[in-house]
Amino acid sequence: MSELEATPQQQIDTSKSDLWTDLALTLPIFVLYHLGVVLMPMRNAADPVTTELTSLAEQSLPLYACLTVAIGVAFVLALSAIGRKRDFAPQRFLFIGVEGVAYALVMRFVGAWALEAMPLSAAPTELPDDIVDGPVGSVVMSLGAGFYEELTFRVALFGAGAWIVKTMEGKGPTGIFLMGSWAIVCALAFSGWHHIGPNADDFDMQVFVYRSVCGLVLTAIYAFRGFAPAVWTHVLYDVWAMIGGA
Repeated sequence: MSELEATPQQQIDTSKSDLWTDLALTLPIFVLYHLGVVLMPMRNAADPVTTELTSLAEQSLPLYACLTVAIGVAFVLALSAIGRKRDFAPQRFLFIGVEGVAYALVMRFVGAWALEAMPLSAAPTELPDDIVDGPVGSVVMSLGAGFYEELTFRVALFGAGAWIVKTMEGKGPTGIFLMGSWAIVCALAFSGWHHIGPNADDFDMQVFVYRSVCGLVLTAIYAFRGFAPAVWTHVLYDVWAMIGGA
């Protein structure tokens, strides 16, 4: 092997992420969100974990923090035990961060293009208000949205439907059509979900269409790249939109 050739351990794996890689690359997002959200006046509606952890900790913040960190440590030990330490290499996080930024830019411009192509006015200049105070709150809520909304709408909802379609129809024309149709349904559900519940946004067709297009882009990222890239894209886009302005 030439000295200029990288060994397998030195190369950054750019293939679609698998389960263990996804766990490794989204673990910091999970831990940081749960350490921050307990101090917030609200949490992501798709988050079923925080309430259970706080209940288990009997409303003790130090115990809650210890439980959250313990979950992270348990994942690290499990990944190390099965030989996945390389997924925690700094260059892997750098790569997925750059990938997430690129996808977030694409998602922003695709959403704006979709609105311009429809009989609607231009893309909304700002996101609907979220009950957060300052940049720290925005980052925490972005972490939760990226992790739990991708887990709910891409992994659980789209993933379950995609598995059924593949099982019944395979990869033929009918299967491709059904898969695309299901991706659209999931994107519409993702957008509509933001208008349901006590902290829901008031319905606005521009916002609904824009979020639907973003949901479709995130579904494509999940289907072709994996869960971790979709999570990082979602988080980075939300941080950009909430702090920098969409």
